[in-house]
Amino acid sequence: MKEVPEFAVPEGFRSGFAVLWGKPNVGKSTLLNRLVGEKIAIVSPKPQTTRNRIVGVVETENAQVVLLDTPGVHHPQHKLGEYLVAEARAALETADVVLFMVDATEPPTPDDERAAELLNSLLRDAPRPVLLVINKIDAVSPAVLQERKLLYETLGNYDETVTISALTGEGVPLLLRKIIDRLPEGPPYYPLGTLTDQPEKLPIAEAIREAVLHYTHEEVPHAVAVVVDELEHRSDRLAYVRATIFVEKESQKGIIIGHGGQMLKKIGMRARQDIERWLGKKVFLELWVKVAKNWRKDENALRRFGYFVRR
Repeated sequence: MKEVPEFAVPEGFRSGFAVLWGKPNVGKSTLLNRLVGEKIAIVSPKPQTTRNRIVGVVETENAQVVLLDTPGVHHPQHKLGEYLVAEARAALETADVVLFMVDATEPPTPDDERAAELLNSLLRDAPRPVLLVINKIDAVSPAVLQERKLLYETLGNYDETVTISALTGEGVPLLLRKIIDRLPEGPPYYPLGTLTDQPEKLPIAEAIREAVLHYTHEEVPHAVAVVVDELEHRSDRLAYVRATIFVEKESQKGIIIGHGGQMLKKIGMRARQDIERWLGKKVFLELWVKVAKNWRKDENALRRFGYFVRR
């Protein structure tokens, strides 16, 4: 995988894996998208929106950083929760540097403490450099930021603390330099110009899920899975996508479809915009909604929807 054709590696070129770590909804996906410059990970105000481990690739003249975006670490309450935590642990095993992200708008919570404890435990036998990344500094005063910084630094032993706003980009170039400084020297892992190694259907499914999360109420979001049943590139200018939105209850199906199908129409319009930008062409999007009862607790259903729980 390290062989990249027609590329002369400059002396001192660095490459490696950086893992985004932390509780749900601290801005990991927003930072990934800020660094990569494309909307790779699903971004939503609802916690636990990142389900599949996302790989984004950042390139500079002298480095390639492969970013793994993990689901927010939490106590699993169902099979899907077990999958999310297992994915976070698996990502950590490949890390050259870890970015422990926290939220400047609040002091450390029990979820932050659990994430820190798990990180400290997993790195005890295989130490890796960890940067404490305090996000959302655009939303707090300097005095509050300093107070929160001191509190978060008590959660572990960190190489360095970096304060950023993933939303505005403040502090992100400095963070990237500090990540690169901690990577080993070596050729790139991916061909130059790579944004992500996700299968083509995955970003489409995630775009649809994000649209569902954007419009539906709290009852629905984490009971939603999306399967892209068909993707056909009909020409250089047009693609056909047929996808199924799975929920756990008939009532959730009704919410997503909406009165006269209006909610599903809004979801489709929002998702189509992201899919068209991803594919670089017009998209005809056909959406269906089906009920798969209690799928989050069913390992067979999880596998059918593209998840795999490591044992």
